[in-house]
Amino acid sequence: MLTKKEEIKSPRNTYGETLVELGTKNPNIVVLDADLSCSTQTCKFKAAFPDRFFNCGIAEQDMMGTAAGLAYCGKIVFASTFAMFATARCLDQIRNTICYSKLNVKIVATHGGITVGEDGASHQALEDISYMRSIPDMRVIIPADCTEVKQVLEYAANTPGPMYIRIPRTNLKAIFDPNEYSFNPGAGIKLRDGKDLTIVSNGETLSEVLSASKMLSQVGIEADVLHYPVVKPLHHNTLKDSALKTKKVVVVENHSVIGGLGSAVCESLCHWAPSKVYRIGTKDTFGQSGEQRQLMDFYGLTDKKIYEKIIKFMDVK
Repeated sequence: MLTKKEEIKSPRNTYGETLVELGTKNPNIVVLDADLSCSTQTCKFKAAFPDRFFNCGIAEQDMMGTAAGLAYCGKIVFASTFAMFATARCLDQIRNTICYSKLNVKIVATHGGITVGEDGASHQALEDISYMRSIPDMRVIIPADCTEVKQVLEYAANTPGPMYIRIPRTNLKAIFDPNEYSFNPGAGIKLRDGKDLTIVSNGETLSEVLSASKMLSQVGIEADVLHYPVVKPLHHNTLKDSALKTKKVVVVENHSVIGGLGSAVCESLCHWAPSKVYRIGTKDTFGQSGEQRQLMDFYGLTDKKIYEKIIKFMDVK
């Protein structure tokens, strides 16, 4: 399932290219953007299908209302902008119009998390997963590499109902072999087997976690590494089985520790397998301007910082 290729690709380019592929197969697909099509790469769909692309301008709430109207008419709608603007600015329209009516709108938000970088706190969506997973009938998915981005988009186009799909600004390391990996919305995925610890992640922090788990192995700590691209609905079995085995769980995410994957894991485990859980993410704070890798390091999301935090958590002398 895991690739051996050392490849780094843009998930936004993959998004744009996949939209064109999906649009070629299905003339019912339409795409909306909020004047950021070069950043989100929906411009690729615009070039291929100009009559099925709508630039709604810097009016994200109107874009969500337009998306709802098109979905009411039977269209499969992909609506995109930066994660900060797609969620916090449009919460009313998403909740009361799209989700309440279970409309077939796929909100694909780019520039999620702290790695928006120099644009700073106003553009760094650290709460978006919390917003979206709290709304009834919204599915929330955070793919970890470009292979998974493509498969998640294919799944979204063929599965009715509202979805929130979050992809980062940064390029992503290849994790999955496209010839072997198959996205399964109904399960968590075990990528590494261990007995001492369970580490849960998704999105761009997954590659950091896989690297950190190798570092931990060198000091005798063998970790189960679980990938949970689907934050809602969170399927329990893989997580439960691992937590019952290891008794200690660490969650790593490019999001606030409040309301995201870490909260979903805690909610699941308190019911199915009470365990000691340590959450690594941004604390109750806004982000700041900085270079992407420096911000990852500052907020403890690089492989080395994850390794150091887990060593302390495990109380290794």
